[in-house]
Amino acid sequence: MPKEILYYKDTQILTLDGVLIPVVDQTSSDVPLVCVDLITYNQEAHVAQAIESILMQQTDFKFVLVIGEDCSTDSTRSIVKSYQQKHPENIILKLPEKNLGMLYNETTNIALCQAKYIAWCEGDDYWSDPLKLQKQVDFLESNPDYILSFHAMKVLEPSGKLVPDYITIVPENHETVIDLARHGNYIHTPSAMFRNIIKDFPFEYYECCVADYFTYMMLAQHGKLKKLDDVMAVYRVGIGTFSGEIRTKRSRYNVNLYTALLSYLTDETQKKLIYNHYKSAVEKLEKSIHKDYTTVFVSSNPFFLTVKYIQNYYHEPQKIINKIRSKLFKAKKKT
Repeated sequence: MPKEILYYKDTQILTLDGVLIPVVDQTSSDVPLVCVDLITYNQEAHVAQAIESILMQQTDFKFVLVIGEDCSTDSTRSIVKSYQQKHPENIILKLPEKNLGMLYNETTNIALCQAKYIAWCEGDDYWSDPLKLQKQVDFLESNPDYILSFHAMKVLEPSGKLVPDYITIVPENHETVIDLARHGNYIHTPSAMFRNIIKDFPFEYYECCVADYFTYMMLAQHGKLKKLDDVMAVYRVGIGTFSGEIRTKRSRYNVNLYTALLSYLTDETQKKLIYNHYKSAVEKLEKSIHKDYTTVFVSSNPFFLTVKYIQNYYHEPQKIINKIRSKLFKAKKKT
């Protein structure tokens, strides 16, 4: 079962199953319109750029940055602490004494987001447009039937080259929960801003492994999704949790995601669409496991190497005999 998350606003105390999670709060008492939710772990090379891109935002409303630093083993914690000390009016800093893991780091951060809107930015990505928050708020304030807005991105390759987004293809029809269920995730995390309406996360969320898409599916039950054409953020390819995962692990995560959604959803049409993704994910996982078995185990196992040799030279028995003799001779010499 999920752990119990409690946040007492009057005393600024956040706990997870009764265990205190220290929070350094902002000094201003003004209520922000937007909370920027940033979780980070071992991102010392990139987190400063992410924070700077948030602090550069130009708005006609108050916003605060909520950083969840999850007990990094590098210098990430010291970096975010220095920024909070320099900008106490803009930054709330959560400093758990033990690693929470990505999902609890996220939900405890959301507990601290006391604002009408939440915007996401990950510690290894960054925003490129100083008017990003203003543009998304303006849209959502003018369109109450929309629950979330997102926007176009650029991709930063490991070589340092900045290119148009070739990872995520947004379908022409993308605004409804049915569209999202049919096409899968087409929303880059650092592009999302949504209404702060989710107060409780179901147990399936903590089993899904892919928090952003599950959250989008939860939100889309309550309103439409809107893509803004402006390019306003940069995604680092090959850096994040998913982009660096091995093939089989990534396939397993997708199976977990769709299994969790099938359990959570109640609408039959949505479930049928998610089930199609589930079947595809299972097939990919099976192929991935078979490939790993073939390339890693079979290709290096002496028994299978011998079988393969016999299959290749079955018409030359003397060659097979000589090979066996040479192996036996080497084995005797070792003893």
